[in-house]
Amino acid sequence: MRTGRQLPTGLLSGLVCGLLAGAGLFHGLANAAPTGVLNGAPSGAALLPTPQLVLDAEPPALRNLLAQGNALEELDNPVQGAWQAALRYCQAASLGSIEGQYRLGMLYAFGQGVAEDRALAAALFSLAGSRGHTQAARMLETIEFTSSELPGCMTHAALPKKAPLPLATAAEPDTGTIRTAEFNGLRIELGAADGAGIDKLVSQLPQHKRWIVPLATKLSAWHELDPKLVLAVIAAESNFESNARSPKQAQGLMQLIPDTAARFNVKNAFDATQNLRGGMRYLRWLLAYYRGNLPYALAAYNAGEGRVDQYHGVPPFNETRHYVQRILGLYGKAQHTFDERLVQAPGWLATSMR
Repeated sequence: MRTGRQLPTGLLSGLVCGLLAGAGLFHGLANAAPTGVLNGAPSGAALLPTPQLVLDAEPPALRNLLAQGNALEELDNPVQGAWQAALRYCQAASLGSIEGQYRLGMLYAFGQGVAEDRALAAALFSLAGSRGHTQAARMLETIEFTSSELPGCMTHAALPKKAPLPLATAAEPDTGTIRTAEFNGLRIELGAADGAGIDKLVSQLPQHKRWIVPLATKLSAWHELDPKLVLAVIAAESNFESNARSPKQAQGLMQLIPDTAARFNVKNAFDATQNLRGGMRYLRWLLAYYRGNLPYALAAYNAGEGRVDQYHGVPPFNETRHYVQRILGLYGKAQHTFDERLVQAPGWLATSMR
């Protein structure tokens, strides 16, 4: 059985950040310091290691399978290496290794080596978490999915489906066309509708910041947000600095103030995964509240929804207007999909939409 559902708001404490930073996913195994499931990703963040107690509980034969899988992830060919690693992890998981279940779940969650499948990942995290694997339990919260369907490689010796090869894409030429839109008397210049502005910015990021991109992209998909929008918000908020702090005490990649962090159950705003998840939940809520109107949602992210409601649109603050202009200039769109079930629109907006 596989079903999607909203889980409690407990947040993952840094594990995915470390995973995607390439600083090493699994510590403490056979004196190795592996590079993790996104082989070749730039380093840039510390990771939460698997507790030594969990590793010590694995029999020597299973520890050997885990070590083999880890070595395969470090191959120069990350796609083939990760798939071969999945075979070892699946064998270990089938023999009762909770670390093997967790590692295989990570590969399925992020589509590394094997085809991405949140349901299979959720089942593996649930199984390992129920047996005391803390990181697996936190990953189950993060992917916001529940399932009891285990991979075929565990139930009937079927080979896992390989992840598709990445597609090469050619950059669209910049036509130089400037598109404009007007909201509440604010004239906004929009960038290219395909998000070429944020694409160019991301391509020029220094090496030590690039680990943030795949992490934000994956979490955006899980929160039903366009990753290019989220990356544009991160660029405007913190310039991809996970330790950024403003004079108003806004913290982390998406610059959460303490009240917003508490509202979305973020315990450590400097933890990249927690910060992104809290910021994305807030952004998703604002998009529902303002019915997909990005200038209003972004203005509220910057100045608070109370100010946007007060002025029935983007408030007349230079900082807020510049903020909205910058993000829409990078993103190139003024509307985003939204889930109207999350919250009712404010009365003034509902009236104007009739």
